[in-house]
Amino acid sequence: MATKDPTAVERANLLNMAKLSIKGLIESALSFGRTLDSDYPPLQQFFVVMEHCLKHGLKVRKSFLSYNKTIWGPLELVEKLYPEAEEIGASVRDLPGLKTPLGRARAWLRLALMQKKMADYLRCLIIQRDLLSEFYEYHALMMEEEGAVIVGLLVGLNVIDANLCVKGEDLDSQVGVIDFSMYLKNEEDIGNKERNVQIAAILDQKNYVEELNRQLNSTVSSLHSRVDSLEKSNTKLIEELAIAKNNIIKLQEENHQLRSENKLILMKTQQHLEVTKVDVETELQTYKHSRQGLDEMYNEARRQLRDESQLRQDVENELAVQVSMKHEIELAMKLLEKDIHEKQDTLIGLRQQLEEVKAINIETYQKLQGSEDGLKEKNEIIARLEEKTSKITAAMRQLEQRLQQAEKAQMEIEDEDKKYLQEYQSKLDSLQKQISQKEKQLAQLETDLKIEKEWRQTLREDLQKEKDTVSHLRNETQQIITLKKEFLNLQDENQRLKKIYHKQEQALQELGNKLSESKLKIEHMKEANKALQGLVWLKDKEATHCKLCEKEFSLSKRKHHCRNCGEIFCNACSDNELPLPSSPKPVRVCDSCHALLIQRCSSNLP
Repeated sequence: MATKDPTAVERANLLNMAKLSIKGLIESALSFGRTLDSDYPPLQQFFVVMEHCLKHGLKVRKSFLSYNKTIWGPLELVEKLYPEAEEIGASVRDLPGLKTPLGRARAWLRLALMQKKMADYLRCLIIQRDLLSEFYEYHALMMEEEGAVIVGLLVGLNVIDANLCVKGEDLDSQVGVIDFSMYLKNEEDIGNKERNVQIAAILDQKNYVEELNRQLNSTVSSLHSRVDSLEKSNTKLIEELAIAKNNIIKLQEENHQLRSENKLILMKTQQHLEVTKVDVETELQTYKHSRQGLDEMYNEARRQLRDESQLRQDVENELAVQVSMKHEIELAMKLLEKDIHEKQDTLIGLRQQLEEVKAINIETYQKLQGSEDGLKEKNEIIARLEEKTSKITAAMRQLEQRLQQAEKAQMEIEDEDKKYLQEYQSKLDSLQKQISQKEKQLAQLETDLKIEKEWRQTLREDLQKEKDTVSHLRNETQQIITLKKEFLNLQDENQRLKKIYHKQEQALQELGNKLSESKLKIEHMKEANKALQGLVWLKDKEATHCKLCEKEFSLSKRKHHCRNCGEIFCNACSDNELPLPSSPKPVRVCDSCHALLIQRCSSNLP
């Protein structure tokens, strides 16, 4: 027989103890069902086993007074390798009740377990074997493969929630002794516990499947409600679209009416402008050299012409703007129709997805019914097995002589139990597969819900855009109405200006008649002046004031020639008429000539 290495045996024993302690701690904690405290016995034994594992193969360090062999050194090294462990090291050093390095190491292990990072910290130590060689021998557990196995087992402790009070606990003076009685159990107890655990797991899975079914039913009902709401919103959108189409048609009709009115107004204005141009040209040719008042009238007419031409340009610009608005409205209509078709397609897709979800729900319900029937059969088989075991135990007490037959029967029963256990495991695997499939289905449903939410958001954004376009169109209609009112006001002003123009034209005609009369009188006076000798006939341009009253001439105060002296006077100073020797008819004479002629006539009388 070859002798085994004692250090290898020690490592194997410590590894087995670590496996047992970690497994027992996880199972007891899950059955315990709440956070663990420092008084929990499996947790205390776990810390004792971990302390033994860390102490294995530890080098002895010499100091001034004694030899020092502690695990605080390698644990303190974790701070350099893993920066997140600095917080644990600082909190351990700040604890007031700890005086020895061993107490600090125990506190460090408890804090690492509470943080759920013990496996990460120890993995950093195992990787750096060059640094660990300063603290451990080459055959130590932390330097071999067993250390890596223990670190892998420690990952399972992340499931446990622990709440440990480190301040008030005396960690320096604790004695670390492993209690093997916790891990040594009878085979019958183990078998009964395994059965109970399996039955509990099956019941938990049944409850989980029922809860999943309830959740699926709730999601299906919520999807139904959402589809109904989407259908309602779609109908509302269709109604709003129809209203928008009617409004656009009305706006187009109003636009056509405004265009026709604008064309008529333009034609009328052009005709009036042509007529006014012809009249103004004729009037300018006839009355160009007459008076300053006529020039002012002509300037005013030119200004009116410019204003009317500017109005014409403004109307044409408005017409171009309205044509561009019509094109934009047509484009908006096309975009709205495309959005409606896309929304209808998405509604059809959602209805198909709902039908698929319904089919999946029916399949899951049928599978649940089948699993419930299987569970009932298993319960009946378990009851029969319990009856058989009770009969076997009674037969063993009564029939001690037939031990061999009882043992054979017991072996057969154990074989049947194994078969039943294998069947249970296969059914459990099938149930787990079904659960994974349902989880995938749930994930698909969640993605579908997300897609529906995004689609609903896009619908809302499209609605907002449509509302904005409708409001924009309303504003434009209001602007068109205001422009129409302004155009009507301009028409009223044009009519008022036409009336003024007609009045002024009549006044000019009257002035023309008077001018023609004055021309005839001037010709008569010229003929009379030819007869006169020695008299000088003053020109109109040379006289600016009346010779008698010395008042300035104007439109109201007109110029008049005296037929006797040839000077120019106002109407008040030359309103006398007398027959002269040159003309037997009475002609206009100034007041001074009138007085002289009357004196001559009176002196000539006997």
